[in-house]
Amino acid sequence: MNKQPQLMDRSQMQHILAPDLQKIRQQVYFDNELGIVHGDSTVFKLIMKQKPPFIINDHRLGVILNGEACINFNLQDRHLTAGTLAYLGPGTIIMPHQFSNNFEIRGVILFSQFPMPFAPGQMPSAFNGQVRDFQIPPSESDQQTALDIIETLWKMVHQPEYHHPTASALVAALMQHYDGCYRKQADRAIHSQSREQTIFDRFLQLVTQHCAEQHQIGYYAERMCLTERYLTTVIRQTSGTTAKDWIDRALITRIKIELRHTDKSSAQIAEEMHFANPSFFSKYFRRLTGMTPGEYKNYG
Repeated sequence: MNKQPQLMDRSQMQHILAPDLQKIRQQVYFDNELGIVHGDSTVFKLIMKQKPPFIINDHRLGVILNGEACINFNLQDRHLTAGTLAYLGPGTIIMPHQFSNNFEIRGVILFSQFPMPFAPGQMPSAFNGQVRDFQIPPSESDQQTALDIIETLWKMVHQPEYHHPTASALVAALMQHYDGCYRKQADRAIHSQSREQTIFDRFLQLVTQHCAEQHQIGYYAERMCLTERYLTTVIRQTSGTTAKDWIDRALITRIKIELRHTDKSSAQIAEEMHFANPSFFSKYFRRLTGMTPGEYKNYG
């Protein structure tokens, strides 16, 4: 039976939760378009039992209610604490490290089949694909507004006659609210963040998006209108790690996802990831991980 390349899509999440559905049904809602987690920690405990890294193909918006978590999103480690507004967009790579026992989140998943409540070109800027993920420590009022919208949506989907247009309007309101919170944080960052940090953040964003087909630093320097030498210097000074190491991390993570969650051969992955040949691909993977692609695929 083929495994889905994006482990944490709707069908895979339903498969993971199915054995415990009766126990958590009061706190979790799923249909073909929409998912809501209403404060239960079981979901994350079940996810931790899976084999990371994961990748998603949908939009996820949530508020951390209790506890804390250490998770790597798109190559960067994040420490999530109570009160944080969190967004994960399509293409986000997730490597969960640790959840506290009392970790709870209230959030919404807009699966890939969800009809977006915006006309073409009118999607709020935080959700138009330029941003893969963000985490915001909001004001108390902004946090409460997000929780109120999610709570109203939760009640709406449990009504005997679930009115989809109203639910869609609530989703639009939630997205607009998150967009506003994101833009406020971005405006503050412009005034406080150094040019070097801005360059590093943009570099990581491009690497996450293009590492599968672009393995060389020169491509990213050109995209950012910088010299390769200047970019490599800034990345090392800002992060303590070379630009090439960041590219390798992103590429290896993508390869691991393909090996673990698909039935593709090493030769097929090598071609899709723009390696010269399967032999070079295998040597590259072994040099960075200590095992061959085949050994990793069958490991654990």
